[in-house]
Amino acid sequence: MARAVRKPTRGRAAPKLAKVGRGELLTLIDFVRYAVSRFVEARLAFAHGTTDPVAEAVFLVCEALHLHPDQFEMFGHACVTAAEGKTLLDLIHQRVTTRKPTAYLVNKIYMRGLPFYVDERVIVPRSFIGELLDSHFGGDGEAGSLIDDPTAVERVLDLCTGSGCLAILAAYHFPNAVVDAVDVSKGALEVAARNVREHGLDERIALHRGDLFAPLDTNKYDLIITNPPYVDAEGMAALPPECRAEPKLAFDGGADGLDVIRRIVRDAPDHLTSDGGLLCEIGRGRELVDDAFPELPLLWLDTEESEGEVFWIAAADLG
Repeated sequence: MARAVRKPTRGRAAPKLAKVGRGELLTLIDFVRYAVSRFVEARLAFAHGTTDPVAEAVFLVCEALHLHPDQFEMFGHACVTAAEGKTLLDLIHQRVTTRKPTAYLVNKIYMRGLPFYVDERVIVPRSFIGELLDSHFGGDGEAGSLIDDPTAVERVLDLCTGSGCLAILAAYHFPNAVVDAVDVSKGALEVAARNVREHGLDERIALHRGDLFAPLDTNKYDLIITNPPYVDAEGMAALPPECRAEPKLAFDGGADGLDVIRRIVRDAPDHLTSDGGLLCEIGRGRELVDDAFPELPLLWLDTEESEGEVFWIAAADLG
């Protein structure tokens, strides 16, 4: 799950995009500029792999033209064919009028530079945990490393796996580990299975359908990672249309947002090895989490775009 974004002002009907004349938009940059203008005009929300209208427009244009976003600078002044232009205008129109995240329109999102398939069966991945695996689990002697040797990690659990992206990133990061990934949603696991297959990790990642730890028997793990539902009731009522296009199940954390987190913290000790630990994303609810678990020495971790939205706790400190 990922943090909610500010809800745009209500009462504004989706704008009707004026017809673009032939030859008025020629290059990739032309279409990006046009998309940015339309996105700003429509007051879209951005929290699904991009953080602003320019990044969203570049992502949309590049994916529609089968280019990696990193290639935009190379091809920015290249001309677009008439057929390609029609496809781009159709996608821009869909983004504005349906308010669906671009990731759903192009069935693609990138995390840590890796591509993942997504559709409306899963939340659009934007977890900070992928970055934290790189920054705090490197085992290269740097200060702040939480696991000394990534090659020594043998079992990893990803709870609330959704599209499977964190399980896949963990499999890459811990080369000797097998990964169990759990989700309650059949549709989400179908998407996760596709991503696991496309990344060639069928032999290392096992998908399980069930409620948190229920399908895992007595298995124990060196690392548990989870990005569970954590939006509270007030936040659920204020979700923008983009987030409302995503599965409600992936957001709704109950009245205070901590329903699932409480259960994970309660049951994690039974599924961790003695040297293991729990890495859990909770959004902007740090104060609530600290109040809920005053006895636990939670270590709050920051990323380039977040501050105190993910905590780590060692198995020994969970009791």
